[in-house]
Parts: sequence; structure tokens; C-alpha cells
Amino acid sequence: MKRPTAVLAFSGGLDTSFCVPWLREQGFDMVTVTVDTGGFSTDDLDQISARSDELGAVAHHTLNGRQMLWDLVVTYIIKGNVLRGGVYPLCAGPERLIQAMQVVEIARLYAADAIAHGSTGAGNDQVRFDLAIRVLIPEARIIAPIREIGAQRATEVEFLRSHGVAVADRVERYSVNKGLLGTTIGGGETLDSWEHPPEEVFIDTVSPFDAPDRPMLLTLRFEEGLPVALDGATLPPLELMAALAEQGGEHGVGRGIHLGNTILGLKGRIAFEAPATLIAITAHKELEKLVLTKQQQFWKDHLADVYGNMLHEGLYFDPVMRDIEAMIDSSQGTVSGEVRVRLFKGLIHVEGCRSPYSLLDRRIGTYGEANEAWTGAEAAAFCKLYGLQSLLAYSAHHLVTISEE
Repeated sequence: MKRPTAVLAFSGGLDTSFCVPWLREQGFDMVTVTVDTGGFSTDDLDQISARSDELGAVAHHTLNGRQMLWDLVVTYIIKGNVLRGGVYPLCAGPERLIQAMQVVEIARLYAADAIAHGSTGAGNDQVRFDLAIRVLIPEARIIAPIREIGAQRATEVEFLRSHGVAVADRVERYSVNKGLLGTTIGGGETLDSWEHPPEEVFIDTVSPFDAPDRPMLLTLRFEEGLPVALDGATLPPLELMAALAEQGGEHGVGRGIHLGNTILGLKGRIAFEAPATLIAITAHKELEKLVLTKQQQFWKDHLADVYGNMLHEGLYFDPVMRDIEAMIDSSQGTVSGEVRVRLFKGLIHVEGCRSPYSLLDRRIGTYGEANEAWTGAEAAAFCKLYGLQSLLAYSAHHLVTISEE
């Protein structure tokens, strides 16, 4: 009798390594899938494939999800200036969406009986995986072994060793996730709202105190809301982001700590490094100030904040997300031009920007001085009418008579 097949989202770490032999003992043939969303080297991927084979999987697939992550997610994070809590550019969460989407494709290829992931019952990732899988392949059984049996890390280590699988003696104090958008660091001091992680946990950026004493100037060119060139050189988006990550990391920019609400209602805290994404968002936001109207900025920023929160919380497939994307895309038609940025000791400072669609027209007026768009009498009339409701309200509340002059 043919054994059922389970397809597992596989990182090669302790949790997903535990899942392979555990599910095999439940009667499944295991197929593992690793989706590279920007955090793996070639050597890493080779080691993960070898790990899958060692654990007894019948097949392993390595998929490249970086371009898909850029196309579906990163573009809207940049165009929307999305920063959860005003600081965090959603480094890890969107990766799970892409990983789940590609794992589902492999599950269809094998006509799998189940899709598995290594999420615990306490974090955000279980929600992201479950929601995406249920939307894309609702007939599939979802298995999350760590969540289902409440496995502790020590128990997982003991189980693997009892099955002849080598596990390092040292259990890492921090959980590190590296991807296209940046790197997140959880555990250790991040579990305490007062403490700060030590310098050694930051792997992508130098300490701002040790950064060069001379600033770096760079120029980003945007077309319709997305960066397309760095210092005059047109680059594919993934190469451009890699260059920004390297230059930003050398100058200690992009570090932060996010304290906020998890999907399950708990408070959570992580450290992160995202130099490329934060440089791109900082420059993009300044360019928008130059070319968008006040109302465009207000409504786009408002809806982009809603978009970012829903994306972070696994609600990517809600139809309203496509509606918001349409609005964001519509707003970006004139967000083209150049932005000059200075990187120095952990800071990102915009020195200037220019665009053929600039709404800052020096021919019309000089701030605080003369202008050619209206007369002094028209300005006086505007001032009188602009605050009329405030005047009427104050008069009504304080029983003051309004002068007719």
C-alpha cells in the first residue's frame, strides 16, 4: 500500500529537522522544500539539501523565491513606505507568504496528502503559513508537529539524536532570519523590553560607533516609485538592493528594534538590520513629498499602513489588498527622479531630490516673499475665509460677536 506524502517547508534548522523523522514515523513519505528568499548562500543550500537526505526525505527541492518576493511584496513595501510601528520594514513575515506559495506548488506536483511546517503554537509564522495554504489548496491537510505536540527544543534534540542524527551541543540563544528585506534577531535580550542585544548579534552592519568617519554620498534614481539606478548605474532590483545593503552596512545604518503586537495578541520585540530597505524607503518618501499632492500623500500613507499591517499579519489574500495595491500603483506614476542620500554613523540623511514632476515651482513664488500665483488682496480674502468655521465655533462657544469688517 502506498504511503501518504507530506511536503514540508524546510529550513534545515532544529524544528524542521525534527519534523522529518517525526512525520516519517507517522507514516508519511517526506518531501522537503527550501525556498530561498534572500538569506541563503550556495553552501547553505547545499548543506540543507544534504541535511534533508540525512533525515530520510525521499526528495528535496530548492526554489528561488527572491524575484517573486520582490515582485509581489517588496515593491509595495517601498512604494508604500511601509514601516510597522514606524520603524520595522516587515523583514521576515512576507517571506513566509512566498515560501508557502511555492511549497503549495510542490505539494500539487506530488499530489501530496499533507503540507507541513515547523512553526510553534506561539508565534506569527503559524498564522501566515496556515492562511496561505488554506487559501491556495483548501483540501490539503496542514500538519505543524511542533505546535501539535508542544515540543520543546531539548526534546527535539533528544529525539533526533535517538534517530542517529547529529545535533550541535550548543543551542543558539538567538533566532536569526536573514532575507531580501533584512535580518531579524529574536531571543535573548529582545525578550525583555528594557534590555538591548549585544553588538555581536548584528551580522550585517558595523556598529555606528565603528563606522567610517567620512560620510558616504549616494544617488538613487526612481522610476514610478521604485529604485532603478545607483550612482548613475542602472541595476536589476535584486542587485541594487544587495549594493545598498553592503554600503549601508558599512556605515552602520538600518539597525532598529521593533516592539509591537503579535497576531495572537501578545507583545513581541525583535532587533533587525535592514539597511537596503530603509535607505530605499527614506529616499522614496522624500521624493513623494516633492511630487505628490497633500491629499495624495495623506490617503496613500493611510492605506499603505493598513496594507503593511495586513501583510504582516498574513492577510495578503484578502481582496482589499489588491484594491490598496491599485491605489498605491496609481499614486506612483509621477514618483520618478533622483534622491541624494548621505550615510554617516548609522544615520540616513536626504540631502536633496529632484524630479521632472516636481510641485516645488520656483517660478510661482519664493517662500515668505513674493509670488506670481495670487495678489495680496486675494491672499487676504483667503485668510479670512480659510478659518471661517473656527471663527464661528469660537463665537458660538464664547458668545462673542463677529466683526463684519
